[in-house]
Amino acid sequence: MLKVSIITPVYNASRFLEETAGCVLAQTLQDWEWILVDDQSKDNSREIMERLAKKDDRIKIFFLDKNQGSGPARNKAIQEAQGKYIAFLDSDDFWSPDKLKKHVDFMVEHNAVFSHTSYGFTNEQGEVIRETYHVSDVPVTYSMLLKKTEISCLTAMYDQERIGKYFMPDLRRKQDYALWLSILKDGHHSIPLDEELAMYRQVSGSATNNKFKLIIKHLKFLMEVEKLSFFKSLYYSFHWGINGLKKYYF
Repeated sequence: MLKVSIITPVYNASRFLEETAGCVLAQTLQDWEWILVDDQSKDNSREIMERLAKKDDRIKIFFLDKNQGSGPARNKAIQEAQGKYIAFLDSDDFWSPDKLKKHVDFMVEHNAVFSHTSYGFTNEQGEVIRETYHVSDVPVTYSMLLKKTEISCLTAMYDQERIGKYFMPDLRRKQDYALWLSILKDGHHSIPLDEELAMYRQVSGSATNNKFKLIIKHLKFLMEVEKLSFFKSLYYSFHWGINGLKKYYF
């Protein structure tokens, strides 16, 4: 069985896709497949994907027949994934060369089925713009994640051989967060690896760029998707908002 399946949704990603490809190809752990799913890009992402796939048969490409959002694109990749571990990397982010090796070794050492790492932040030019975000020193539970979005998509890894495939709900936003919650809700914990192994590229106009506007949406998400009461949702959203401000602005 393959060691790792890397999941990447693609939409108008031509600016960064080849740089992201470079970090995948440079991984010290080479037992991987990289599954890219294009969500009806309007730029030349498709041509880049096809060129990459011709150069390396570990790169597998798929194309959705209509624009559906990153959740369905990731789900298609998860459905196709053959690796023991499933890892996530968006088309504008990148990893350190030893990310997969260190992360897989950590999963094995701690007998973990779900894990995440610390990560850094860059601007669109790849320049570091703030200090490393360090993960907690204790395993993350469902109630903890409701208060604090600690698990970033580009750092998450789960063992589909042991817990099966988990998919993202049909949401335009927060679908990755909902996936992590579904794993934790089933009684698993996410074991933190406090080492910066990934870099999140903060692109202007991205959905996560303005945390203030997302607090109300988070409240609605907890009520509508997680089916929490208004008061529980308000409680968790208050903590989520405070922690978000600390994370991005302090």
